[in-house]
Amino acid sequence: MPLTSTFDTLSYAKKLKAAGFTEVQAEVQAETLSQIIEDRLATKQDLKELEKNVVLKIESSKAETIKWVAGMLVAQAVIVATLVKLL
Repeated sequence: MPLTSTFDTLSYAKKLKAAGFTEVQAEVQAETLSQIIEDRLATKQDLKELEKNVVLKIESSKAETIKWVAGMLVAQAVIVATLVKLL
């Protein structure tokens, strides 16, 4: 998913040229930084999707845990009832 925020490569390149970079160096630096931002930084949408997935996994794990505990409680009750009958 492309980054929706804007990174002004022209303005950045102008600042680099003003600081002593050559035009080619400034352009390459600006394009490289723009690509890094686009490829590697998470957007708010990325974080929202991640949060949604984490919540879904937690809910799923919670449901599985409840099922497991309920099953263990039933098994425990059966064992206790069987032991009471045997005694």
